[in-house]
This record gives sequence, C-alpha cells and structure tokens, in this order.
Amino acid sequence: MLLLDYILPFIAILSVLVFVHEYGHFWVARRCGVHVEVFSIGFGRELLHWHDRHGTRWRVALLPLGGYVRMRGDADETSAPDEVAVLAMTPEERATAFPTQPVLKRIAIVIAGPAANILFAIVIMAATFMTLGQSYTPPVVGEVIAGSPAEQAGMQPGDRFVRLNGESVQRFEDLQRIVALRPGETMKAEIDRTGAAIHLELTPERIEQKDSFGNAQPIGRIGITRKGYEQTVHDPITAVLEACRQTWALVGTIFDVIGQIVTGERSSGEIGGVARIAHMSGEVAQHGFAATLNFMVLLSINLALINLLPVPMLDGGHLLFFLIEALRGKPLPDKVRDTSLKFGFGLVIVLMVFASWNDLVYFRVLEFFNV
Repeated sequence: MLLLDYILPFIAILSVLVFVHEYGHFWVARRCGVHVEVFSIGFGRELLHWHDRHGTRWRVALLPLGGYVRMRGDADETSAPDEVAVLAMTPEERATAFPTQPVLKRIAIVIAGPAANILFAIVIMAATFMTLGQSYTPPVVGEVIAGSPAEQAGMQPGDRFVRLNGESVQRFEDLQRIVALRPGETMKAEIDRTGAAIHLELTPERIEQKDSFGNAQPIGRIGITRKGYEQTVHDPITAVLEACRQTWALVGTIFDVIGQIVTGERSSGEIGGVARIAHMSGEVAQHGFAATLNFMVLLSINLALINLLPVPMLDGGHLLFFLIEALRGKPLPDKVRDTSLKFGFGLVIVLMVFASWNDLVYFRVLEFFNV
C-alpha cells in the first residue's frame, strides 16, 4: 500500500530529522537565555499541542514537510525580527528576545540547527559501527577486466590503492565513490604493488546506469573487481573517528555532485523533491532498519548543507546577515534585509517548483498526460 510502504516511512524519517534540526536551535537558544515561544513539527493546521514549564508551546501540525522554532521577538516562522513587538516589550522580556541578543549568540543559535544534523549523522554512524559493525572491502584489485581503463593503465590483480585523485583510499567503497563521480576525467593513482609504490593515470569510462524506473544516470567505471569482504565492529573511540571520516567524505561527495550539476557535467534532473524523497524513504524502509539508518544519515547531512546555503530565509542566509553585522558593527538596513528575505522566499519557491517538476519527469507522470 502507498500509505504504509512510502508515506508513513517518509513522514517518520523527515519528522525525526526536522526535530533534530529544530532542537539544535532550541537547545542553544535556551542556553543563550532566549525564550522560545513555539517549537513546531510541521506547518499549517495544528493537530496537537502542549506547553512545557518554560512556556514553550510544542505543536504538531498537519503538513509534515518541515518545522520551525519561533523565539521571542520573531515576527514569523522565518525569524524575521518584529521590531514593533520588541519596542513594546518590558525590559525583562527584551532581555530574552532573539533580536536583542549579541550577534555572536545569534550566530550560535542559527548554526546550531545544521550542526545538530551533522552531529546526528555522526552519532548514528558511530552507534552502528559499534553494534552492527562497518562493512567494507579493502581497496585491493581482485580482477582487471580485459580492455578496461584499468588494464590500459597497467593495473594488475593484487594492486592496492593508496591514493586516487589526491584523496586517501582506505576502502574499496572510497574508490567507488571517487570513480563514479568522475567519468572521463583523468586521475592520478598511487598503487602499492607488493610493497613498491606505483604511480598510474586512470580515466574512468562513462557508462549509463539505470535506476529502478529505467532512468539513466552517468557514472564512471575503471573495470576492476573487489577482493575480499570484511565486517569490523569498532570500539567507541574508533567508531566516532570513523564516523567523522565518513561524514566528511559524504560532505565532499555532496559538494562534488552540486559542483558538477552547476558546471553541467551532471544533469540537473538529479535534483529531487518531496516525491522522490518519499519514494526513497519507502524503498530503504523495505530493506530493513540498517538501510533506513544509512538513508537518514545521508538525508541529515543533506539537510544541514542545504540550510547552510547563503539564501535568505534559510539558516545560511541569517548567518550571512549576522556575519555582515559583526563586520559592520551594526545590522543591515531594514530595506536591504526585507528585500533579501523576499528574494530568498522567491528563490526557495522556484527551487521547490523545479524539484517537483523533476519528480514529475522522474516518475513519468507527464507521460500519462502526453506532455
């Protein structure tokens, strides 16, 4: 069923990640002495609510596509300052309002949301590595396919990758990630061949890999197979360090993909919207708890990076405003700030429409209407 297989897993996964993000803002705001008026999961009509002992209204709303924390002095969910309300406050209320806080406190509160998503990803991965273990394959060549870029470069079975394209390669999965993102791009490889350091140049061939809907996705391939398979359960310290390393690698991969989309090396059709995320949520949920956790890690990192984009309305836009204020010694003029927020709102709407259009194409909905 569509509801059980896709919609409910999507709502559950997104709600957890939104809660983590907003709780980051909430927790740091409380530590900075700012009063939080509303903590909302979802938008629109309120389904249920309660108040905590500090007076914060916790609410769950009808549309589970995000959330927000509204602090004292905010005009709306975008955290635009309500200057009229601030002027009407008592001295005690003004002392706990967000707009009246020192700029460094406001920066800390804004950055806490994305930071919470990154920390969540690290914690989940570290916990998984300590319990279920980390599955990986050593970066050792099992077989070199005849006529492949690897054979043309002179690779041999038993070769162990040390570095590729300037990146350290510790697992076969690292190798796959680097190669897949760079079809047709010549890269320098450092190989360990029975103790001797060998330097080669590899140019992955470009292939079209089809997804479950038959849509082609370009990836790179060098034509080798892996050798062996290992499962390692880490101790707490190693698990955290490895989780940080994996998080950093995922951040780099995401930036690589974004850069390739901007330069035209990858199709902008890979940008998905709500429908595609819902579909992926359902797919991974059917593969079990571990697959769902892995998907949540990836989605949490994506959510953090998207929110850090310097776009007004997003955390990155507010952060940019506050950094400029810190440099200028005073806030930006109201007119500049208001115009930027309107521009940011428009840009977010355009991106949402574009992503939704990609979803319609991805799921071939337009073919039904012969568009």
